[in-house]
Amino acid sequence: MLHRTIGRTGVETSILGFGCMRLPVLDGDQTKIDTQLATDMLHHAIENGVNYVDTAWFYHGTGFSGPGGESEPFVDGRCRASGATG
Repeated sequence: MLHRTIGRTGVETSILGFGCMRLPVLDGDQTKIDTQLATDMLHHAIENGVNYVDTAWFYHGTGFSGPGGESEPFVDGRCRASGATG
């Protein structure tokens, strides 16, 4: 995986990111992430050098006017379960 330094921060990020807007879902319901499959996908990306994960509060929610989505809680839960920080 290729990485680039972000400005003068010294932080290196992968040139490819893992996008959480279209994670696999259960029963066609965008608010129900298939946690096992999505976790496997996220682990595969990280194991292959991805260190940039793109998420937003409305991903896997009911839209801008509804409650927040499920992608941020999903990523947070996977990070906490693995002991990852940062």
